[in-house]
Amino acid sequence: MNIRIENSIRGGCVRAPASKSAAHRLLICAALADGPTVLECRDISNDIAATAGCLAALGARIERTENGFFVTPIDRKRLPVSAACTCGESGSTLRFLLPVAAALGADADFYPEGRLPSRPLSPLYEEMVAHGVKLSPQGSVPFSVRGKLTAGDYTVAADVSSQFISGLLFALPLVPGESKIHLTGKFESRSYVDMTVDALRRFGVRIGFKNDTYTVPGGEYRTPGNVRAEGDWSNAAFWLCAAAAGEAPVTVTGLDAGSLQGDRAIVDVLKDFGARVELADDSVTVYPSDLHGMGINAENIPDLVPVLAVTACAAEGETVIYNAGRLRLKESDRLNAVCALIRALGGEAEETPDGIRITGKKLSGGVCDSFGDHRIAMSAAVASAQCGGTVTVTGAEAVSKSYPRFWEDFALLGGSFTSEK
Repeated sequence: MNIRIENSIRGGCVRAPASKSAAHRLLICAALADGPTVLECRDISNDIAATAGCLAALGARIERTENGFFVTPIDRKRLPVSAACTCGESGSTLRFLLPVAAALGADADFYPEGRLPSRPLSPLYEEMVAHGVKLSPQGSVPFSVRGKLTAGDYTVAADVSSQFISGLLFALPLVPGESKIHLTGKFESRSYVDMTVDALRRFGVRIGFKNDTYTVPGGEYRTPGNVRAEGDWSNAAFWLCAAAAGEAPVTVTGLDAGSLQGDRAIVDVLKDFGARVELADDSVTVYPSDLHGMGINAENIPDLVPVLAVTACAAEGETVIYNAGRLRLKESDRLNAVCALIRALGGEAEETPDGIRITGKKLSGGVCDSFGDHRIAMSAAVASAQCGGTVTVTGAEAVSKSYPRFWEDFALLGGSFTSEK
């Protein structure tokens, strides 16, 4: 689907969608608990649906409700003979549930799509094999899991993917005996692991952390009965950035200022850009502002890089985004895709080995490709707030991966567009 944007957002108020990161984690905990759980999660993206579907394939009963899900947990004494788990393009679904399936002792076949089969599984792969699990060769479709994960000492490089650490944290409480996860290298994207630990705590699992080592007790998940997926700072950032570089203020509601989500850092980054930002009890308002270029360390905010890059086009001077090399292994090579997006709209951007250098310049408009990547498609819509002409986004349906009602909210904020298949 192509979207042709005639004029960008004119300001207003919009509610943040439910956090995809929180929903993944709470669904998994609920499916492994000792009783049913009601999960409030008003927005169901493709990635969240993939996790729900895989958990159902492993034996959970997951019913959609008006406000989210009613989850009846997996009966570990009656596992399916063979579980077929369709992951879509969700890296979280695959990397979280591979060790969970192994800890349950389930025979499972995972079906990743898009670029996901080519994204790395090491060192999680080697650690699972070393602890009793048989896995297909990396890149296989389907990707098969056989055997049962054992307790013990695990070593994981902390600068590759936080999802490997989270996957083991979900799995090891299902295994009798205490386990330890030893981290090596620089701990990047720690906030995502903090969210995992918090979700586990809400389900009665207490994780220790000392000297770069997580201690995981074998034990039971205990349902709290009711849980809620908080608002998503990652997706709220698109509207906040559009306001900073646009012509009208935007308020996003449903956000927790004390959230563990690392992308709540968007507030401080926009302030550093020179934006006027106001915080209320559960909302953030950003006003159009005179922005200036700066350096942005993306080590702990990789998902914000695409939208920050297009925001930098409206800033005077040069902006350099660095420590973002992992973005080459996402749904697209995001460093390349973002530069292509900016140049297609008349801006100036160039790749560096681990980031992007953007020179502030008024965008003119044009036709840009989403590369099948939800964050590129949404960043293109944000860029339209700066453009003198129309913007056409090809592959605009990619937003469904994380934010299915993105274009509805775009219109709610005054954006005008037409769509064509």
